Amino acid sequence: MKLAVAGKGGVGKTTICAWLADYLARMGEDVWLVDADTALSLGPALGLDEDKTPVPLVQQKALIQERVGTGGFINMNPKVDDLIARLSVEVRERLHLLVMGTIAGAGSGCGCAPNALLKALLVHLVFQSSQHLLVDLEAGVEHLGRGTITKVDGLIVVSEPSLRALNTAAQISALATDLGLKKQVLVLNRAGNDFSLPETKPLPGLAARFPSFSSLENKQQISPSVLDLPERDAIDGLCKKILQF
Repeated sequence: MKLAVAGKGGVGKTTICAWLADYLARMGEDVWLVDADTALSLGPALGLDEDKTPVPLVQQKALIQERVGTGGFINMNPKVDDLIARLSVEVRERLHLLVMGTIAGAGSGCGCAPNALLKALLVHLVFQSSQHLLVDLEAGVEHLGRGTITKVDGLIVVSEPSLRALNTAAQISALATDLGLKKQVLVLNRAGNDFSLPETKPLPGLAARFPSFSSLENKQQISPSVLDLPERDAIDGLCKKILQF
């Protein structure tokens, strides 16, 4: 299963992605995670030390020039099959992380060359790997606008129970639909059972509703990791519901 996770910044998108990956790995599945967010926080969310996190692909200018080129001629179909092992790290047993970053985080002008390499690498992961793939997208709709994840099996849209977050979720869903991503679900984070979704919003079907966990709030004061909480069984149950779509 190849899934992308999207949502407004600050809604818990990366946390949900980390929980899903951890659940699948503990169920005996091989999981590849791709951090395609500007914040590059997926590694820390998994408990990975900063000095062990791979250098983001978009910051490796020599590699981009070698595979794609710059300036007048850009190779839109670069060789990437040897890059997976080179750019990834095993976080836990069966759980691998590849840090791609975003064009915005590359610190350069035109994003054509790095974007071509990002797209080629994602396409390779989607079509050539048999493992589960989870892509933590940049907050908002930027990655969808560049069409970097059009070949995934489905999209998980994460939102808080707020008007701004739900507006962004609706925008993400609409753009993904235009790109052909018909299989979508909505996940509400930090939401009580008494919250009702507005009927006027064109949102995907609700797959799961995560409450606020005080243990996570307490842990985040001393560690960036979101794993190994006392509520892991409850989180596992919600992850299972999401993955059934």
